[in-house]
Amino acid sequence: MFEAAPRADALVLYKTHPARVLAVADKIEIELEGGQTKRVRSKDVALLHPGPLRRLADLGPLEGNLGDAWELLEGADTNLAELAELVYDELTPVTAWAAWQLVADGLYFEGTPAAIRARSPDEVERDRAERDAKAKAEHDTAAFMERLRNGHIIDADRERLLEVERLANAQTQQSRILKSLDIDQSPAHAWRFLTRIGYWPAEHNPFPARFGAATSDPELPVPDVLDEDRLDLTGLPAFAIDDEGNQDPDDAVSIDGDRVWVHVADVGALVRPDDALDREARARGANLYLPEGIVNMLPAAVTDRLGLGLQPISPALSFGFRLGADGELSDIDIRPTLVKVERISYQAAEGRLDEPTLAALLAVAERFAKRRKDQGAARIDLPEVNIRCQAGEIVIRPIERLRAREMVTDLMLMAGEAAATWCGEKALPIPYALQPPPERIDQPETMSGMFAYRRLFKPTRTALEPGTHFGLGLTRYARATSPLRRYADLLVHQQIRARLRGDTPMTEQQVSAHVGEADQSGITARRTERQSNLHWKLVWLQRNPGWRGEAVVVEQGERKATVIVPELALEAKIRAKSELQLDQRLRVAVAEIDLAEQDCRLRIL
Repeated sequence: MFEAAPRADALVLYKTHPARVLAVADKIEIELEGGQTKRVRSKDVALLHPGPLRRLADLGPLEGNLGDAWELLEGADTNLAELAELVYDELTPVTAWAAWQLVADGLYFEGTPAAIRARSPDEVERDRAERDAKAKAEHDTAAFMERLRNGHIIDADRERLLEVERLANAQTQQSRILKSLDIDQSPAHAWRFLTRIGYWPAEHNPFPARFGAATSDPELPVPDVLDEDRLDLTGLPAFAIDDEGNQDPDDAVSIDGDRVWVHVADVGALVRPDDALDREARARGANLYLPEGIVNMLPAAVTDRLGLGLQPISPALSFGFRLGADGELSDIDIRPTLVKVERISYQAAEGRLDEPTLAALLAVAERFAKRRKDQGAARIDLPEVNIRCQAGEIVIRPIERLRAREMVTDLMLMAGEAAATWCGEKALPIPYALQPPPERIDQPETMSGMFAYRRLFKPTRTALEPGTHFGLGLTRYARATSPLRRYADLLVHQQIRARLRGDTPMTEQQVSAHVGEADQSGITARRTERQSNLHWKLVWLQRNPGWRGEAVVVEQGERKATVIVPELALEAKIRAKSELQLDQRLRVAVAEIDLAEQDCRLRIL
C-alpha cells in the first residue's frame, strides 16, 4: 500500500467524499467536489492514491473485471492498490477511486483502504436478494404514488391504503401517504382523497365506522321461549301500529272496557341478565337505524320469535291500567300474556279511528295528553323525515303529523308511566328517564320559536330514583315499550320479569353498571344515525342539482341566517344582502355542498 502521509495532488478520502490535496502544512488543505476547499487534520483523511490527481472531475465509474477479481480473492484479504490493479489492470487515482467505490458499495468487498476482505458467495447472494427486494419495493412504491397522483388505483393498492382509511374513520390522526402527497391529515381530507381515487364510492357514508358503530347483526344462538302460564288476551283486538315497512314491531295496543292494555314484545322472557344475548345487546345499546338499513341490537331470530304480529299468536309482557277522568293512571297490572296482533300502518290507522277499538283508545290517549299538557309538557313540532336508501335510490318522506301517531305515542307514554309507578311501588331498581326544566319555560307556536326553545332543553338523563321528565310532562317515567331495539327498555323488562317469576332482581349497583355501559353505546348509535341521515340528505341534493324548494328562517345572523327546509328536515345556512325576518318563507336552491365537511349552503331565488 502507499506511504501514510499524503502530498499535493494526492487523492484522499474525506468522510465519504473524494478530495484532492492542495497543500500540506500543520493542516492539510483539500479541495472537494464543486471547488470547495477545506483545512483538515491528517487523521480526518485516508490516502487512496499519491497522485498526481489534477481534477476531481476525472473520477467516475469504470468498467472492469469485477467478477474475476472477486473470485480470485475469495477467502483472502487485499488492499486498495491490489484491488484496483486486479479489477482495472492499472493503478491510477481514477482506478483507485473506482475500486474504493466497490468497497464502499459493500456487496463484494468490505473493509478499509489498507485491509479489504472479499465477501463470501453466501453473503453476496443474501445481500443481493435484499437489495433486489428493496429495489422492487421502492419501484412498487413509486408506481403506487404515481397512480395516486393520477387518481387511479389497482386492487393491490387497497391494502396500502388502509392507513388512509383509518384516518378517514378517525381511528388514527396521521397518514404517511397523505403527508407525502402534501394533503392535510384530517378525516375530511382523507374521505375526499379515498373517494377521489375510487377506493370508496363517491357517496360513501363514513360515519358508522368513524363512530365505531356495529354494522352487522349479532350472530348468536337464540333459545326457545319457555312455556309458562300466560294470561290469554287473544280475544281482544290488538293493533301494532307503526310506519309502513317497519321490521321490528315490539308494541301493540288493546282496550277491554275501561282497561287499556299496552302489549310489548316479551324479550325479558328470552334474554336474561348477563347471558350472551344480554351482553351483546348492552354493548350495542340500541338498534342502529341507518338509511342503508337496520343493524339490530339482538339477533334477527329474536325479533322473528317475539315481534308482535309476526306469528299468529305472540307472547307479550302486557301493561294494563285504567285512566281516570283527570288522566291519571290507576289499577296497574303487568302480566305475561298471549296476544293476537294485527299490524297496520299509521296511515291505515288514521282512516280507522272511528272504529270502536281505535276510537276508544284515541279518547283515552287524548285525555292523557291533556293531563301532560296541563303539567307543562313541551311540544316541539319541527319537521321530521324518514330516509331510506333502496336499490341505489334515496327516498326521503316527510313524517306526517297524524292523530294516530300521537295516539300511539301517548299510549306508549302511559305504559312507561305504568312501569315506573309499578316498579317504584315495589322498590324494584330500574332506570328512570328524567329531564330537568329549561331556564325559561315557554310554549312557542312558530318554527323559529320551537327551534330556539329546543336549544334550551337539557338532555334526558338516566337515574335510579324517579323524577320529573319536563318534556313529557310526567312526574315519573321509564322507557319500557321497545325492548327489541333499546337496551334500557330490555333492562326494565328483565327486572319486572324477575319479580313476576319470584327470582332475585338485579341490585341497584348492577342496574347502574348495565345502564352506564348501554348509555354510552346508545349515544354512539344516535350520533351515527344523525350524521348518516344528514349525509344522505346532502347526497340527495347533489343528485338533484335542479332542486328548488321552500325554506323557513329560524335564526338570524349578520348578513346570514339559519333556515329549515321542511320537506327535507334540513338545517342550512343562507346569505342575504338584506335582513331576513324570522319565519319568513324563502324560495331556495343549493349554492354549495361539501359532503366531507357535512356543510350545505343555500341561495335565495
